[in-house]
Amino acid sequence: QVQLVESGGGLVQAGGPLRLSCVASGNIFSINTMAWYRQAPGKQRELVATITRGGTTDYVDSVKGRFTISRDNAKTTMFLQMNSLKPEDTAVYYCNTNIRTTSYWGQGTQVTVSS
Repeated sequence: QVQLVESGGGLVQAGGPLRLSCVASGNIFSINTMAWYRQAPGKQRELVATITRGGTTDYVDSVKGRFTISRDNAKTTMFLQMNSLKPEDTAVYYCNTNIRTTSYWGQGTQVTVSS
């Protein structure tokens, strides 16, 4: 079992930064790849960025150059540094990891970007 808790969301003006955190607890030694997803109102959940245990990262094209995903050395906390935010980045952001056949999700944190 793994528990994921996100924090750091809020209201920010377009062009501003925001940093999200995801703290993992429980069977953290089974965690390999972690990911950030987001879901805007009326839209499907979208994969935003991924990071492996070894630190390899990947991003959806719409956030490349603006968002940075990272993990701490203990691999218990994942971050998403979001810069140059746009109104279209408004969504609930979720932390995710998959262990074997089970997918774990946090409760989500709301990010709202005003124009």
